[in-house]
Amino acid sequence: MPDGTKRRRGATARTPLSRERVIRAAVAVADEKGSAALTMRSIAEPLGVEAMSLYHHVAGREDILDGMVDAVFGEIDLPPRDTDWKTAMRHRADSARAALLRHPWAIGLMDSRSRPGPATLRHHDAVIGALRAGGFSVPMTAHAVSLIDSYLYGFVLQELSLPFKGGAELDDVAESILDDMPAGAYPHLTELAVEHVLKAGYDYADEFSFGLAAVLDALQPDETRGETANGPTSGG
Repeated sequence: MPDGTKRRRGATARTPLSRERVIRAAVAVADEKGSAALTMRSIAEPLGVEAMSLYHHVAGREDILDGMVDAVFGEIDLPPRDTDWKTAMRHRADSARAALLRHPWAIGLMDSRSRPGPATLRHHDAVIGALRAGGFSVPMTAHAVSLIDSYLYGFVLQELSLPFKGGAELDDVAESILDDMPAGAYPHLTELAVEHVLKAGYDYADEFSFGLAAVLDALQPDETRGETANGPTSGG
C-alpha cells in the first residue's frame, strides 16, 4: 500500500480535534506538571498536532484556563434537591474537595475567571438555589456561600501543602518532628501528637468533616434566626 494512502487513512481514523479535546489535554498536562507548564506546545504534543492547530478551537491560553476551570466545576456534584439544605451543602462540599484534590492546580483559579463557563454558572446557581430553598434570605445566602467556600478552599490548600499523603507518611513525619524536639520543650504540641495524631486510625481528612459540620451548624435560615429577609427583627 503506498505511503500516501496510509497517511490519508491514518488522518481519517484520527479523532477530530475539538475544543473539548483541547481542554481535556490541558487538564491532563496541569494535573501532571502544574498549570505553569501549560503552553500551546505542551497541550498540542499529546494530541499529536501542531500548536497552531489549537487556535482553530480556542482563542489562547486564557480561553483554555477558562475551559479548564469550567471542566473542574463540571466534576463537582450539584447540591441534591431532595434533601435539606445542610445535607445538600455537605454533599456538595465533599464532592468539591475531592475534585480539587484530583486537580491541585485548580484551587488558585476557581474564582479567578472573568468569563465563567456554563458548568461554573450552573454550579453556583444550584448552590444559591439550595440555600434559598432552605429558607436563607439573599443576604444570608451570600454570607453562607462565602463562609462555606472559605473553609472549603482553605482546608484544601492546607491539605495540599502538608508534607505527607497517607497515614504511614504522617506517622513518619510526626515521629521525626518529635525526635528533633528538645525533651519537655513543647509539652502541648507533644501531647497533641502522641494522644491524637499518632493514635491508630487517625486520618487528617476527618478534620474536614468536623470543621464543615461546625461551619454548617453555625449557619441558620433567616426565620430560624428570628430574622426577615431585610435583616434582624427588632427586639422587645
